[in-house]
Amino acid sequence: MATSHTPAPKTFRVKSFGCQMNVYDGERMAELLGAEGMTVAAEGENADLVVLNTCHIREKATEKVYSDIGRLMKDGRREDGSAPMIAVAGCVAQAEGEEIMARAPGVKVVVGPQSYHRLPAMVADAAAGKRSTETDMPAEAKFAALPKRRKSAPTAFLTVQEGCDKFCTYCVVPYTRGAEISRPFADLVEEAKLLVAGGAREITLLGQNVNAWTGEDDKGRPVGLDGLARALAAEPDLKRIRYTTSHPNDMTDGLIAAHGELEKLMPFLHLPVQAGNDRVLKAMNRSHTTESYLRLLERIRAVRPDIALSGDFIVGFPGETEAEFEDTLRLVDAVGYAQAFSFKYSPRPGTPAATMADHVPASVMDERLQRLQAALNRDQWAFNKASVGKTCDVLVERKGKLPGQWLGKSPWLQSVHFIGEADIGSMVTVELVDAGPNSLSGHLV
Repeated sequence: MATSHTPAPKTFRVKSFGCQMNVYDGERMAELLGAEGMTVAAEGENADLVVLNTCHIREKATEKVYSDIGRLMKDGRREDGSAPMIAVAGCVAQAEGEEIMARAPGVKVVVGPQSYHRLPAMVADAAAGKRSTETDMPAEAKFAALPKRRKSAPTAFLTVQEGCDKFCTYCVVPYTRGAEISRPFADLVEEAKLLVAGGAREITLLGQNVNAWTGEDDKGRPVGLDGLARALAAEPDLKRIRYTTSHPNDMTDGLIAAHGELEKLMPFLHLPVQAGNDRVLKAMNRSHTTESYLRLLERIRAVRPDIALSGDFIVGFPGETEAEFEDTLRLVDAVGYAQAFSFKYSPRPGTPAATMADHVPASVMDERLQRLQAALNRDQWAFNKASVGKTCDVLVERKGKLPGQWLGKSPWLQSVHFIGEADIGSMVTVELVDAGPNSLSGHLV
């Protein structure tokens, strides 16, 4: 697809939306572009190349992309007055493909989440006057083509698994990310070592269903995510391991046991339930019931009593009654989440739920979401208040706004701020002395 010549970009900016996996993908795209000699645009300056790394989970995600494109064409122009080169990546790119090219002539590159290793070549083609779309799904080819990891922040993401075979009726991930694939054990250990050598002290293992990861260890033995975590825990300079997002169906006995045995595996688990009513869960094609979910949490808490639990909730799924929604509130009361994400149901084209009858009115969803979030916020604040008086390690991530102030995370993924002597990437011991709804303050011990 030919277009007019565009000056070759020297600076770039990657704008990522959505989940942590998109953050990881955005970092890798930045590494790819940096390896070609491009630099990140300075703060406040318009970039020659803008990569919109999109998310397709929420309704109107596609229209938001077109809005961003229009804003860039108007306000993002370079010093010579030319429009920036625009690349659309991520799940909207995968879902929309050539439609983006047809609707937005300013877009030069459309690349899906399994093909972004082709981004530098596509940018070069765009500079030579050729618009291109790439939405193939050769997952392993992507990772093999990415550059080696180098400098890292104190906390780093590591994608270990992609795609989903669960086909929840509301979700587009199987269509935009493809079937479940697990990256090889040796590749992950190598990437983790590079991240640690580059400064990472905490690694979060990522996947659409991260606990579905399977592989063979260095001795050829089959292992699950717990085996991978045990291998990474052997790295002396790696202090913390986390993982997200988990599916209740894939919480194996070994992974549960690892929470009680691995000191470096943090006492935090994001385990989405989505709803607290069994009929709704069945309509969602979730493979668990409220009873099986609660029993699973009991087993996890038995091996790690101080574990902080996080979840996802959808309110207003088609056909949800007031009584069924109140079942969700009862589940929240029973669990006591330390953190949670909650959303109104939003129909995604091509998913079975989009064609279901009895869609819940928007005003009812709004009211239910407010009640649910009030309960979740109550429990998050209660969890933070219960932490006051504890002494824990805090991984320092960045400076705070006040002189001498530092910000970091507790083992339970709470934001903690304190004043004193510290360095980014250091692990310090802090007594937690005060709690707010979203963070805690502490004193250095």
